[in-house]
This record gives sequence, structure tokens and C-alpha cells, in this order.
Amino acid sequence: MPVTVEEIESPALQNNPLGDATLRKIPVYLPPSYADNPEKRYPVVFMLHGFTGNSQMWLNTNSFYSPNVPERFERLIREKLCGEMILVFVDGYNGLGGSQYLNSPATGRYEDFVIQDLVPFIDARFRTLGTRDSRAVAGKSSGGYGAVRLAMRHPEVFAAFASHAGDMYFELCYKPDFPKAIKALAKFMHTANPIGVFLEEFFRAEQKGKMVDALNMLAMAACYSPHPDGQDMPAFDLPFDLHTGELDEATWQRWLEHDPVYLLQQPKYQANLKQLKLMYLDAGTRDEYNLHLGARIFVKKARELGLQPHHEEFDDGHMNINYRYDVSLVKIWEVLASETKRV
Repeated sequence: MPVTVEEIESPALQNNPLGDATLRKIPVYLPPSYADNPEKRYPVVFMLHGFTGNSQMWLNTNSFYSPNVPERFERLIREKLCGEMILVFVDGYNGLGGSQYLNSPATGRYEDFVIQDLVPFIDARFRTLGTRDSRAVAGKSSGGYGAVRLAMRHPEVFAAFASHAGDMYFELCYKPDFPKAIKALAKFMHTANPIGVFLEEFFRAEQKGKMVDALNMLAMAACYSPHPDGQDMPAFDLPFDLHTGELDEATWQRWLEHDPVYLLQQPKYQANLKQLKLMYLDAGTRDEYNLHLGARIFVKKARELGLQPHHEEFDDGHMNINYRYDVSLVKIWEVLASETKRV
């Protein structure tokens, strides 16, 4: 399984407010013929990990041999279910657990990192076809959100996206977790800076599981409702009152401005999506964050606009669904293959 780990120094992430590394390690899967056929060029799929993930996690395996994604993809090629492509595993991690792959003054310029830094770096370093028609973006959960959003905003860069249980329709995927965040932060409310103290304890804690719901809401606020200068701590507004749980309507509207379901209502994004060769969305019918419902709503509204997203559902929850890349990567190959034949 030929995977090389590249390092890229990102200008976009310089001076980011969380002090996160600007040097990023990027695993790159190279298809079987890459070394033996120096004249051949390949389509590329940029793979986006989920919240609290990182680029190295794509290479993990477990004792019961659940293949990692590069192994899964190589099997698809070997069984002639899919053609050869380069897979690039993007690092979107930050000090709050995730960036949603967007630019925020509270986290850094992660959209620019992907579009301005990483895509040109990969085209220069590897034998890609180097065209938007040969380039896709895919991910799960926060990575699925990033795939949808990056493709909606940059059809000049990506011709296709695949979103597995991507964050969308925030009313159903985020609001149910607001009370969980309030409960987790309650023990810190006597301090002058409850959010800052919570974060200090989170990163000291050996067992972080019960605190992740609150961290998720803080990270999303840093992405969706940051303060303009991003300098104070916390450098963002929460969409709810930490004592009563009452919704802050003005801040909540700022969140909705990033929701793919609402972005879909804007003519510029409708026009952008019409340029894509593939919009692939799926989610498990038992998704714990209701993201199967978000996907249904997005697909329904997209079809009402004359768009033709490919939508699937399957009997599972939110976790451990990397096997769905067996489906989406084949779909991506089918639409990018024409560019391979053309060159």
C-alpha cells in the first residue's frame, strides 16, 4: 500500500490565533501503477477527517482487521470496481478539535489552507491531472460538511463532492447538544472565565469522553460565530445562554449562515452546484446527530431547485462507517474517469 507522508508549511495558517502548527503532515496514497508508469497522471480526491480527527487517523487499523481507507481503496482497484486515483488526507485539526475547513478569525484560515496551499502543493509534487474536472473532495461528519462547503464555494477547484453524514440542518444536529454543553460547563460557572477554565481542564483530563459534547459546541462557535479580531478568550459567542439555555437568536442566525441547507437558498451557491459533476450524500438511518435528516432536507431542497444529488441511506449510526467510502469513491471515479480518458 504505497502511502507517502508529505510535509507542507502553510502560509494560510501563519499566525493563527490558537497557535496551532503551520507545518502539516499530509499522507498521500499513490495508486499501484504510479511508480511503474512515470508518464501517467491521475485524478485526485482530497479526504477530510471528522471532528477531533487528524490526517494520520486514516492509516489506522484495528485488531479485528477493519481495513483503513487506503486499504479499502486498493481493494476496490484490485477487484476492478474502481480506477486509480490519488488520495490526499488533509489535516484540518486545531486546538479546539476541528476547523470545519473554513476561515475564522478565532481558529485560522483552514479553507485557504486547502484551496490556496494544499491543492497547488499536491499538483506540483505529484503527477495529478491538475484540472478541476479531475479533482474531488470527500469526508465524513465535519469532513462531510467541509466537502459540501468547499465544493459549493469552489466549483473552479472541485468537480465533485461526497459527504458521509455531513453536518447540515443545524436545528437538528447541533441544538439537541446545547443542554449537554450547558451541563458540562456548569461546574465552571463560578469562575471569571468558565470557558477558558473548562478548556484547561479538558486538555489536562485523562478521560475526555464526557467533555467532548461541550468541546464540540465551543469549536463550532469558534467556526460559526467568532469575534471579528479573534484575540480575546473566548474569541467567540455561543448561541445560547450558559445559565438558562435560552437561544441567542442573533448568534444563532450567524450559525445558520454556514449551514449548507441555508447556503443552498442563495443563487450564487445554486449556480456553483450546477457546475458539479457529482453531489453524493449519505447517512445512516440511526445517526445519533440526526444527520440523515439533514441530508434528506438538503437533497429535497436541491431537487426542488433542479439539482440532481445522489442520495443513499443505510442501516447504521454515525460511528465507524468508513466502509461507505467503498461506495462514494467508486461514484467519484465514475465522474472523474472521463478526464483521465481525455488527457
